[in-house]
Amino acid sequence: MHEQYDVVILGGGLAGLTLSLQLKKAKPDISILVLERREAEASVAAHKVGESTVELGTHYLREVLDLKGYLEEHELPKHGLRFFFRSHTKEDIASRVELGPRLRLPVPSHQLDRGTLENYMMKLTKEKGTRLLLGAKVSNVELDRDAGHSVSYIKDGEEVTVKCRWVADASGRSSILKRKLQFQKPMEHHTNAVWWRLKGVIDIDTWTDNAAWQSYLEPGLRYLSTVHFMDSGYWLWVIPLGSKNTSIGIVADPAIHPFETFNTYEKAVEWMKKNEPLPYKMLEPLGQGDGLLDFKILKHYAHHTERIYSEDRWATAGESGPFLDPLYSPGTDFIALNNSWLSDLILRDMDGEDISGRVTIYEKSHLALVDSWIPVYQNKYLLMGNTQIMVIKIFWDWATYWAVPAHLFANKAFTNLRVLKDLFVAPDSLGRKFGRLNKTMQDLFLEWLPFENQVFSNRYIDPFDLAVLRRFQQEIEVQRGPGEMVTQIQKNMNILEQLAVAIFRFVSTEVNGTSPDIKVNPYTINLGKKENAMLLDTESADAIAPGDDVIKDVEVMWFYPKGVPVVVQ
Repeated sequence: MHEQYDVVILGGGLAGLTLSLQLKKAKPDISILVLERREAEASVAAHKVGESTVELGTHYLREVLDLKGYLEEHELPKHGLRFFFRSHTKEDIASRVELGPRLRLPVPSHQLDRGTLENYMMKLTKEKGTRLLLGAKVSNVELDRDAGHSVSYIKDGEEVTVKCRWVADASGRSSILKRKLQFQKPMEHHTNAVWWRLKGVIDIDTWTDNAAWQSYLEPGLRYLSTVHFMDSGYWLWVIPLGSKNTSIGIVADPAIHPFETFNTYEKAVEWMKKNEPLPYKMLEPLGQGDGLLDFKILKHYAHHTERIYSEDRWATAGESGPFLDPLYSPGTDFIALNNSWLSDLILRDMDGEDISGRVTIYEKSHLALVDSWIPVYQNKYLLMGNTQIMVIKIFWDWATYWAVPAHLFANKAFTNLRVLKDLFVAPDSLGRKFGRLNKTMQDLFLEWLPFENQVFSNRYIDPFDLAVLRRFQQEIEVQRGPGEMVTQIQKNMNILEQLAVAIFRFVSTEVNGTSPDIKVNPYTINLGKKENAMLLDTESADAIAPGDDVIKDVEVMWFYPKGVPVVVQ
């Protein structure tokens, strides 16, 4: 007779382990089997990427899974995302335009050594009563809602079959269920990535002897940031790890940087020498001898899916579902959302509830959220050599992230049917408007590209000099009831609409010579509109003007003197 479990999780990485912990926290007597093909504990430092968290994923780890104590003791605090943009003097980091927070942040996030973290979570998972098997390779899955699913795996040369009520596929890019049931979906975003870990601490504050630049932030804060060096078609990351090692990675659009130019360690070093000479100078010596801990590649990493949850008691979790892009460190965010929807379905089903309606709503909400985020990345690597565009885009992307998904997650709103129906179900719902507004702005950034290519230097931009970003970030974890939550998202959307109009007015004034005081419908903005169409747009009932405080925020982001035309060089 086969062993019986409530849940079998295919994969014991971050998605599978966090799902197990979330289920056990809610229902300690639930029986779970986690099958992990890795033979032994994860390597410290040289394990997986996904080492940087942001607010939503951090809230999940700290507050939902109760890992706050572990994270504060064993992993590094993170001082936000930090960007260094295109420069004529890349050898001098102090002369590059720098974007990042100066002061310590009120909402925490972390830099994770994935090996250390996953080893700890494996230990914790077993302590909670979950059976976790290493060296267990899944050989077959037979889905049968009525009789129970059958999962077969091979361990120590022997095939074993178990039965279960639920199957959760957290197998990563192996995507066991997606391949079996054929619900893959292509994603038109073909960027590539390589990464490696170096032994030792790398502190970019030591990359210059410019004392004024070094002292602009409190000592150690730049080191604790996720650092991005950015130019046309690429970004290069530097991430510190709690194991006192460092993660380095290159992410690039193959139309500008062919994969074969950096898909080995030797080629990646030469690529840095050509494109980022200062990181090359500082990092290349550290990779000699035993300093190089690993080197890994991932071609065309983005992928989509047509299914995530099924009323037949199976689901995908983590990268076995959709994956977009590592920019802005969203990986743990999507695991948090995915696992929260999935664990809610499993627990309700085990309590005897009919989950069919929730399955439909959760899947539609999940896929809609992914689809609304695709324009953030699709074709946007073309913008990365344009500092003015990227500064405004990054601020816009942060504003939308903090104002809606991060705030909703911290309030457990993604499993509240009242909130989900109000925000995502109706064609004119706030959630759908959010997606349309974001798509309109992402299109605007591309429309702006032919008119903007100025190279700037010697500037520091702090996102928290913007009142709107300060407010959105500080209010992420403010707790609200369902009705109040929907009202707050409406208020946040009103501010985002004003921000969109204010940005468009600045851009259109410089590119098209339009009045800086025009009213604009935020959902129809377009730099290519003819004068008559623009006039009709400004006179429409949906045209709005931003408030003075929002205009002041855009002025902080705007590098040109107002009224001075942009000259394309």
